[in-house]
Amino acid sequence: MDLDFKQILTASMVLFAVIDIVGSIPIIIDLRRKTGHIQSGKATIIAGVILTVFLFVGQSMLNLIGITVSQFAIAGSFVLFFLALEMILGITFFKEEDEDAMKDASVFPIAFPLVAGPGSLTSILSLRAEFSSENIIVAIFVNMIIMFIVLKASAKIERLLGQNGIRILRKVFGVILLAIAVKIFTTGIRDIFLIPS
Repeated sequence: MDLDFKQILTASMVLFAVIDIVGSIPIIIDLRRKTGHIQSGKATIIAGVILTVFLFVGQSMLNLIGITVSQFAIAGSFVLFFLALEMILGITFFKEEDEDAMKDASVFPIAFPLVAGPGSLTSILSLRAEFSSENIIVAIFVNMIIMFIVLKASAKIERLLGQNGIRILRKVFGVILLAIAVKIFTTGIRDIFLIPS
């Protein structure tokens, strides 16, 4: 095992910026209101597993089903786009139809695509080209600890900010999430058209 602190720190910072779990607090609070409860441990474990598995089999899996990383990113950007519209306009796209489905908010859309989404998954593939897998795994673990803490503290953060604070944050981060979705979409489109026929 070849652990490199500099690689771990760099990979951790890249994933932290892409995942942006702190910036997702308004979304998390909103989803907790809709579903009544978010299973922090379940969401964290599932997101961590998705990121780790994708590190090793992501490229091969996408190639196997004939999907490029760019196409995968574009598909995920649509999900983020609609989440952002919910936050900005106060409309609802994601409706839970039964009690069992409500429990899955920890999986969708928190674990995927909010945390283990197109941005973080494509970043994982990019990091693998530069850093060793062991260091990336440690970076994933570090980010999952941060994610767990934020999910656990979301209720306290909501009480601290109050209704008006949450409403303002929700609109602001909705616009930011929308911008991220557009960026992922445009980058994916650009990469597709740069691929030789």
